[in-house]
Amino acid sequence: MRRKIVAGNWKMNGSKDLVSNLVGQVRSELASFDNGVEAVIIPPALFVGDVAEQAGDKLAVGVQNVACWGSGAYTGEISAAMAKDCGCGFTLVGHSERRQLFGETDEQVATKVGQALTSGLVAVVCVGETLEERDAGKAESVVSRQVRKALVDVGSESWQQVVIAYEPVWAIGTGKTATADDAQAMHAAIRDVLKSLGAPADEISLLYGGSVKADNAAALFAQPDIDGGLIGGASLDASDFVSICRAVPGKS
Repeated sequence: MRRKIVAGNWKMNGSKDLVSNLVGQVRSELASFDNGVEAVIIPPALFVGDVAEQAGDKLAVGVQNVACWGSGAYTGEISAAMAKDCGCGFTLVGHSERRQLFGETDEQVATKVGQALTSGLVAVVCVGETLEERDAGKAESVVSRQVRKALVDVGSESWQQVVIAYEPVWAIGTGKTATADDAQAMHAAIRDVLKSLGAPADEISLLYGGSVKADNAAALFAQPDIDGGLIGGASLDASDFVSICRAVPGKS
């Protein structure tokens, strides 16, 4: 059975007050139901320790980015091993904002995936097309390329540490979202790419991201190839985030 994951990417938002007020509430509310969802908080790296202290056994913690290197003279960078040492279980890799704003390439994404897996983190590999690429009929080919290049060096023993998050760039922070059918179609295509790579595709969790909210989460998560979500703005509100976690179909 694939893992059901809802991960909240706080991006460059947060404070000690937010950690104190939000994490405790989320942890408490998650304890009131059990649908098998794994909830993950991914704050700015400065707050990882604070989140980890409050997470308990109902919440996992991740970082938004890791370096291409294990250690060394790379001022401002954070290694995957450091993230693991500070209590993280997950890291985002290749988020569209890293690709677009900071020029992160497919090759760098692949290197970071390797660093994450070597350090024992789950790599949440983010892929997605721009509006121009979708309008040009290139969405599937763009996403396929990103998946193939990101995972080119993954060995057979490491696939259980790989999660793919499909985030159409045109839907991130815009209030727009792909229809459930469109999202499902791309997730099915991603699973086909994984099969072609020799991965255990039916065991790898695929998440949808891009303006996921409490009122559209259930329709998205009901699709057969969507195993949860990577949540942006809604993860900064405890009630919204928990509602999205509740929307994951499960045992109860």
